[in-house]
Amino acid sequence: MKNYKLINVMILLLALLSLMSSQVYADRKNHDRYDKKYKKNYKQHIPKGYRYDKRYRHDRYYPSRGFRSNTLPHRHYEIRFRSRPYYYSSGIWYLRSGAQFIVTVPPLGIVVPFLPSFYTTLWVRGVPYYYANDVYYVWQPDRNGYVVTNPPQDINEEEAQPLAEQLFIYPKQGQSEKKQADDRYQCHSWGVKQTGYDPSQPPENMTPQELVSKRENYQKALKACLEGRGYSVR
Repeated sequence: MKNYKLINVMILLLALLSLMSSQVYADRKNHDRYDKKYKKNYKQHIPKGYRYDKRYRHDRYYPSRGFRSNTLPHRHYEIRFRSRPYYYSSGIWYLRSGAQFIVTVPPLGIVVPFLPSFYTTLWVRGVPYYYANDVYYVWQPDRNGYVVTNPPQDINEEEAQPLAEQLFIYPKQGQSEKKQADDRYQCHSWGVKQTGYDPSQPPENMTPQELVSKRENYQKALKACLEGRGYSVR
């Protein structure tokens, strides 16, 4: 009788193990199918003609030079340089070509009032360079903006120090490009006053550890100010 009960228990355990194994296999199969579908859809969402910028771990997609579009992005900024209009949006530069707009390289010396939302800061020999989409910018106070410049001389991509934890800023209330530029500048000025640290100015006699600490405090102040003005900051 005891042997009979023991056999029944063993049969029940085997059935449960079989059921669990089948469920695990099914879950794994569904996960793999979902993972493949996600990757496939992700690749499909990358528009044709775009390229991946991985320099300095920038890790962003941009339309290739020469890419043509019938319209400009909804949020863009017009900048005239030597009587020629350029159109700037999220680190991408456009020129009019007939009835279309073509992605181009910005001329050296052109000034923008604000950096793109996604950029990488490089400290080269004590000078901050701001990088995005194969373009380098430097801050010039006398021109009150960021100037497109040549890449730093003799820069080694492996030795260049990109500062991590860039802030990604999104307008939640439909703020215009001009409004965004004004808010970012005013919050930047407020953050400098609060922390005594200005990321656009070369630091003096500051260790890397002090630089990181100062930058973190500055970013916290900048984030608090921008969130109070209706932005999502990550």
